[in-house]
Amino acid sequence: MASKRDYYEVLGLNRDASTDEIKKAFKKLAMKYHPDRNPDNPKAEDTFKEVKEAYEILTDPQKKSAYDQFGHAGVDQSMGGGPGGGFQGGFSDFGDAFGDIFGDIFGGGRSSSGRSNVYRGADLRYNLEISLEEAAHGTEKKIRIPVLSQCKTCSGSGAKKGTQPTTCGTCGGHGQVRMQQGFFSVQQTCPKCQGSGKVINDPCNDCSGAGRVKESKTLSVKIPAGVDEGDRIRLSSEGEAGVNGGPSGDLYVVVALKKHAIFERDGADLHCELPISFSVAALGGEVEIPTLGGNAKMKIPAETQTGATFRLKGKGVKPVRENFTGDLLCHVVVETPVKLTERQKQILSELEDLNQADSGKHSPRSKSWLDKVKDFFD
Repeated sequence: MASKRDYYEVLGLNRDASTDEIKKAFKKLAMKYHPDRNPDNPKAEDTFKEVKEAYEILTDPQKKSAYDQFGHAGVDQSMGGGPGGGFQGGFSDFGDAFGDIFGDIFGGGRSSSGRSNVYRGADLRYNLEISLEEAAHGTEKKIRIPVLSQCKTCSGSGAKKGTQPTTCGTCGGHGQVRMQQGFFSVQQTCPKCQGSGKVINDPCNDCSGAGRVKESKTLSVKIPAGVDEGDRIRLSSEGEAGVNGGPSGDLYVVVALKKHAIFERDGADLHCELPISFSVAALGGEVEIPTLGGNAKMKIPAETQTGATFRLKGKGVKPVRENFTGDLLCHVVVETPVKLTERQKQILSELEDLNQADSGKHSPRSKSWLDKVKDFFD
């Protein structure tokens, strides 16, 4: 007689595998080697029996303990094992050993006898658009949302006032029915009670037996200072009502920032474009810029070029989960004057002549670029 393979080896597991890992390995291998799925593989049934035997031993605490200590001799009666050891009865108990595992795959495990299924209500999402100022400083908003709430007339039972739901005769109150074909056993939701385990013979007039009604409710949402695009604020138990007395879901308010006329936010920092005149760029000066906390003054050094960036420390946003405040970064754009008068044109023309007299000194970038162009064509 050929010796049996180690049960852990059969399931492809280490000896310290947990019960969840054993069940997971069994599901995978049982689906792979089930005889109904391998009609052309004569070895599939033997492999399937081997996998099932390993699963039954390793998920039984007493048998697993005996196997871990004595090996196959500890669980095989034919080898001197104690009562209750070994793999008994072929597939006669397949429904119990295998059905519950695959019930998880095909729609849930068995319910306790006489107990109706209780479900948590669905979570809801609400997109809330706020301004950058509101996000930075915090605010409070009123929102109105449509929601499924517990029917007040029947207190969520679905039955007409003065009556009660009765136990489903099809599933006996389990909420699940077992379908068996050959070796394969699957649990599925009861088609009559839809998994509730109860049947409503006289439904509530207000909710038509659903136990929940559609309504709108107004909520107050506190927006903490520093929230950013995509941040979520959870309002516990403000989602849809549960089924059969189950808890309500939550409401998630997702923040979206309106486009700002001046600033762009990047985490804790703010960015803005700072247009300055030609003369201020050349000679330097002082300009006034806006911030979220009011106006501030900034000195522009002489000979400032387009693209220069000036940083104002601490003029950005303090994020919700951080202990620092970001900065305001001002990106300079030198503005070319438009709609010039004849006098202005004359002055600029004279300035250009002076610049060209010593372009390497007054316009070094232009001189360098022209030299590179010349070298390219040469």
